[in-house]
Amino acid sequence: MANTYTQIYIQIVFAVKGREHFIKEPFREELQKYMTGIVQNKNQKLYSIYCMPDHTHLFVSMKPDVSISDLTRDVKSNSSSFLKEKKLVPETFSWQSGFGAFSYSKSQAKDVIHYIEHQPEHHKKKTFRQEYMEFLNKFEIDFKEEYLFEFYD
Repeated sequence: MANTYTQIYIQIVFAVKGREHFIKEPFREELQKYMTGIVQNKNQKLYSIYCMPDHTHLFVSMKPDVSISDLTRDVKSNSSSFLKEKKLVPETFSWQSGFGAFSYSKSQAKDVIHYIEHQPEHHKKKTFRQEYMEFLNKFEIDFKEEYLFEFYD
């Protein structure tokens, strides 16, 4: 899009269906590289990614020609197929429906990158449910409990 200039930073968070711990350390980096390729093939810029055993955080800079929903759908769908084809997860593996998307300014980018890169340390102190609820409250997002991820904490 000629003469279109944007600076849109989004953290995307989504979870494994049933919050199963299917993302294992031996293939976590391979999955993250695969997801990075999906984002790059959509001409978006990935700044940070971390796949926890039961959920994933992405921090991207988005261009306005791709919607957050379309990008997230493609990352989830293609990564699910990748994991199944490589037989890294059970055939029943899938991501939960929905996702969280939270916007940031350029001045916050380094802090978000640091936060995502240190996910294992954060989850020694708080559960995914606590983390996700903090995002929803911090960003003043109205929500209904019945439409949140399935939490098993």
